[in-house]
Amino acid sequence: MTIENADTDRRRSRRPRPKGRRLSSILRQMAADQSRERISIGDLFDTMGDRAISALMLIFALPNAFPTPPGTSAVLGAPLVFLAAQLTFGLKPWLPKVIADRSMRREDFETIVGRIHRWLAWAERMLKPRLAIFAEPPAEYLAGAACLLLSIVLLLPVPLGNILPAITISVFAFGILGRDGLFALIGFVMTAVSLVVAGGVIYGLVKAAIYLVVQWFA
Repeated sequence: MTIENADTDRRRSRRPRPKGRRLSSILRQMAADQSRERISIGDLFDTMGDRAISALMLIFALPNAFPTPPGTSAVLGAPLVFLAAQLTFGLKPWLPKVIADRSMRREDFETIVGRIHRWLAWAERMLKPRLAIFAEPPAEYLAGAACLLLSIVLLLPVPLGNILPAITISVFAFGILGRDGLFALIGFVMTAVSLVVAGGVIYGLVKAAIYLVVQWFA
């Protein structure tokens, strides 16, 4: 099942969708377009047309699951907060201009797409409708709330703290796109693990900072 075939009718935008093409192919075409010097979040948003919020979340989350150029999580993490909130309440995708105008060099985008393409194509082949109760409302709204928490964690300056939340958000996005409840279930389990790990890292950093301050003034 391709990602575009799993879109729902209840979230439609004013732009037409490219027909018969996988998301992985569309991203590769954008990355190879040498007429672009930079690719903005707005470019990605417009290219997706009427795809579901979860497709856009996947685009912004999956690159953070791999080593990326500095600042990537700041550029791609902010839209996730808005999109996850919209998924939680079943709203249409929308981003404020200050976020939509953020961009990166086309060469950096091409590097990112090259790293994620194999995994994205693999997931597109794996998706199939099953256990739909875990990938449709109201479970979909719970998944949105989980993604909202994870996207906030993604924005925090935690060393290596963006990888596990990004993978978890991507798993949720795949599950909702393909109405694949198995992916969604895995996402819920990974949410608990991600929050525990991130909480432990943050606690350790805070404790270390307090120790250093105490030692400085001792």
